[in-house]
Amino acid sequence: MTGTRIPLAGVIGSPISHSKSPQIHRHWLNAYGLSGHYIPMDIDRDDLGDVIRTLPKMGFVGVNITVPHKEVVMEIADTITDRAILIGAVNTLIFRKDGKIMGDNTDGYGFMENIRAGAPHWDPKAGPVAVLGAGGAARAVVAALSDAGVPQILLTNRTRIRAEKLKEEFGQRVKVTDWVQAGNIIDEASLVVNTTSLGMVGQPELRVPLDGLTPETIVTDLVYNPLKTRLLAAAEEAGCTTVDGLGMLLHQAVPAFERWFGIRPEVDAAARAAAMR
Repeated sequence: MTGTRIPLAGVIGSPISHSKSPQIHRHWLNAYGLSGHYIPMDIDRDDLGDVIRTLPKMGFVGVNITVPHKEVVMEIADTITDRAILIGAVNTLIFRKDGKIMGDNTDGYGFMENIRAGAPHWDPKAGPVAVLGAGGAARAVVAALSDAGVPQILLTNRTRIRAEKLKEEFGQRVKVTDWVQAGNIIDEASLVVNTTSLGMVGQPELRVPLDGLTPETIVTDLVYNPLKTRLLAAAEEAGCTTVDGLGMLLHQAVPAFERWFGIRPEVDAAARAAAMR
């Protein structure tokens, strides 16, 4: 790092107390013996622009952006990466030395790296992928799957119109199915992805027929609280390869940490333990 300033980074959302990003980034800062701090910040939407433009003057090298600011922050950034434009949201800001603010989205990257780590035998071209849900996380997943060359994405959502909107944006590769038919698309899928909050602590369970799962199916759940959701437990019983949601959270943090602090961190058992504290 240039100069004597200690580099600062953080995460902005509202609320923010639930975020596990501070534990992850602080662990890496300590593990690699780096000077720096990572700070959670609860910022209202009305103050967002002023705060973000002030941060570089305070020594910040960048910030993560979480709910509910991922879309509105696109209007604040000076430049936005292609993948963030495709996803329609920004989760990472980089404060460049030329004074420009760059917006990126690493959620799709984190999703794919988590699958590669947890199911290295998965071939994106092996067959259809079933995606449950059509919110912000689903957008990142569908964009990443499309980029990886998945031949068909079978998309279902409790509110069908949201799924249809994703199909409009991502094209013929996406096939929309009614929520009541979710069990049927699972039957066809080489990979099943739950992007909904169903199954999370405090939320209703994900109730879709899972009798079509086979030992060849890979199942991943973006929910990581609990770490083993009911979906993943049922998939394990069926002999499936399962990939929990914590890895996506860790892997999406890697590119940002590298840009901000100059070292590419490792997603290992110690990083997972730090995230769960």
